[in-house]
Amino acid sequence: MSEGTTRWGILATGGIAGVFTRDLLAHGHQVAAVGSRSPAGAQRFAESFGIPRAYGSYEELVADPDVDVVYVATPHNFHAANAELALEHGKHVLVEKAFTLTAAEASRITELGRRHGLVVMEAMWTRFLPHMAHVRQLISDGRIGDVRSVHADHTQLLPADEKHRINDPWLAGGALLDLGVYPISFTFDLLGPPVDVHARATFKNSGVDASVATIFQHDNGAMSTTFSSSETRGTNTATVLGTDGRIEIAATWYGPARVTVLDPDGGTVDESDRPVTGRGMQYQAAELERLLRAGESSSALMTPEESVNVMATMDRIRRLIGLRYPDE
Repeated sequence: MSEGTTRWGILATGGIAGVFTRDLLAHGHQVAAVGSRSPAGAQRFAESFGIPRAYGSYEELVADPDVDVVYVATPHNFHAANAELALEHGKHVLVEKAFTLTAAEASRITELGRRHGLVVMEAMWTRFLPHMAHVRQLISDGRIGDVRSVHADHTQLLPADEKHRINDPWLAGGALLDLGVYPISFTFDLLGPPVDVHARATFKNSGVDASVATIFQHDNGAMSTTFSSSETRGTNTATVLGTDGRIEIAATWYGPARVTVLDPDGGTVDESDRPVTGRGMQYQAAELERLLRAGESSSALMTPEESVNVMATMDRIRRLIGLRYPDE
């Protein structure tokens, strides 16, 4: 539960903003205001969640003196501009993943936050979940020996309508930024940034990527593979292979999920299924609030520098598969 002293502002009123706001309120966080591109949209959202103030523009939201942190929940290609707007008005920011459109944008907003002495954090909520802390501890304790490979998928059967955001190149739609960022960030979390990157993709008629597969080699020689797709739903599980066993994370691995440790023969050594209330997005909010209380600038669980490096790898993948967004 939150201490309830940090005042949140919600920038945008789409589906992910609703999920995050619901988790905030259910766990004692204070939501002071919401901003939308239209007064009617902001008012509807505010009424749905009992938020005291609704603004019909993002500029009004970030100018509110009773807002400490702004949660940026717009489409990917607006993240950098919206984060900059909030930072220039002295607000800390939690920016939805994918963090930005490009590594250059990511570097720009992290540097702006640094200059203003403000927290800039990517809302990669998976990093902050209890079962992921458990996975990291299992690896640190040597329960599966040396990690040699990581494999993770994120596949969904999403709308095929070309007017839908996921299929709109002008909104940076496609599998990579929406879905692929999860397993790619996961490989960074466990193995660090890749030193060698290979990628292949298929595309939709609108020009966005439909499916993306990657193979990474990491500095210690370990390898990782990821697969993301917006046109087919798979198991959405993850596996960490070590010299003395493996860790399996059940579906859906990027949300609260069961974690099983198996020996080299496939026998179960340990199993953990930690209950989480709501979606689990409250953990990232609690971490950001902890940073503010402690006077710290970044979280070891998701540093701004790592967010920049993840975006740099995503840039590299896009070059390899020939994907470029119209407004770059």
